[in-house]
Amino acid sequence: MDNELDKILILDFGSQYTQLIARRIREINVYCEIHSYDISIDKIIKFSPKGIVLSGSPSSVLNENAPIMDKKIFDLNLPILGICYGLQLITKNFNGEVEDTVKKEYGKSKLSLKRENELFDNVFEEQNFINVWMSHGDKVLQIPPDFEVIAETPNSPIAAIKHKSRQIYALQFHPEVMHTEDNNNILNNFVINICKTNQNWTAKNFINEELNKIRKSVGKKQIICGLSGGVDSSVVALLLHKAIGNNLTCIFVNTGLLRLNEAKEVRKIFKENYEINLIYVDAEKRFLKALQRVVEPEEKRKIIGKLFIEIFEEEGRKIGDIDFLAQGTLYPDVIESVSFKGPSVTIKSHHNVGGLPKKMSLKLIEPLRELFKDEVREVGKELSLIDKILYRHPFPGPGLAIRIIGEVTKAKCDMLQKADNIAMTELKNNDQYDKIWQAFCVLLPVKTVGVMGDERSYENVIALRAVTSTDGMTADWSKIPYDILGIISNRIINEVKGINRVVYDISSKPPATIEWE
Repeated sequence: MDNELDKILILDFGSQYTQLIARRIREINVYCEIHSYDISIDKIIKFSPKGIVLSGSPSSVLNENAPIMDKKIFDLNLPILGICYGLQLITKNFNGEVEDTVKKEYGKSKLSLKRENELFDNVFEEQNFINVWMSHGDKVLQIPPDFEVIAETPNSPIAAIKHKSRQIYALQFHPEVMHTEDNNNILNNFVINICKTNQNWTAKNFINEELNKIRKSVGKKQIICGLSGGVDSSVVALLLHKAIGNNLTCIFVNTGLLRLNEAKEVRKIFKENYEINLIYVDAEKRFLKALQRVVEPEEKRKIIGKLFIEIFEEEGRKIGDIDFLAQGTLYPDVIESVSFKGPSVTIKSHHNVGGLPKKMSLKLIEPLRELFKDEVREVGKELSLIDKILYRHPFPGPGLAIRIIGEVTKAKCDMLQKADNIAMTELKNNDQYDKIWQAFCVLLPVKTVGVMGDERSYENVIALRAVTSTDGMTADWSKIPYDILGIISNRIINEVKGINRVVYDISSKPPATIEWE
């Protein structure tokens, strides 16, 4: 990011809420990034943050191998906010005392103000307490000598502390979660008033900066962009076209793993609405052949990523002198592909990050890799992306390959496409689609007994998945009315040959992920 942009640095110690901290800060229109707790002090100085947030953690500061950041951050004279584990780290660093309690504290608690301070400005105006969200085992037994307690709860007499002379603050509760009242005010106070940041992280500013960056790095060279028709790749295409015009060529690859009629619809939309060079490649047979007898999801992703690159390089050679490949990698893709413990501990390798071969002739350009999904949509609005694409549900790069559990075949793809199309049609017809972050069908590798007409059947199971979310980092299952679920189930079973049972996934993220693979 441009050094002129005010930034907040979040040090991640492994909390499930770390991404929420980033989302809350960006909602204030201030740019922030998440980095591993062990980032070097030199890199922090180069990043040039206006303030630092220490996240929570599942670890205990009392453990011998507890994650600990470089203590030199306290010598940078920057405002620091410690959250949960961050409070305990600050306490230990400044010679306070932390203990492992038998009684853990999870859930809501009532926070009361003990001492007026800038972090809690305008927070306790209407009542004497606010509800906050606790999630901790260790607790502070004795605050450091140079600190004072500024807030307490019935179970945590040391719920918030502040350094007496420096801008170092720490909270035992999580201000980033929605369960904490006035969470926006608390983070606003730290980010805006204490860190003195300018609220200049906007879609318009991002576009202007990115256009300059693209023109500077690409010049008059040629870029090809993998266009899928989803919001991410479409925004990338519009952004690049605005930056370099006809030096951009978009390639739409029909993998055979797309939604029903998607190849035809996407080509029609771009032909009618945008003057972008678009090449269509029908590669269905190549992808299905490459995926024969493959059942492991990571292997599917890597095969698909490798084949995509082969096709892009082939098409690039036809065009001549192609230097760059652009794709719609987002910030959650980056976060989920490399955990805070390092690349050896990952949730998955995302198609846009981990599925690409190490060696390829094209240089990768990812203009959206600093954005969350809702930020991409704001950029799309600014670039006049049509609503039909702008508000489409997310669709994974590997497509239906990771929604068919087990081996991928043409027959399974056809079955899943039809079932998924019925589900999406009914969600739209019943005003549910726009209330849901992402919905889709999964074809399971099991068969169940059924009765269809007067005959016994032994056929496939479809799982319907629908979640509500802001950015996909956390999600809850959607409470679709039963009668609509019934319509979807009946239509799929009656109209899609080979399916005799539909189940609804009611898992939240975490602990589950949104996709099944």
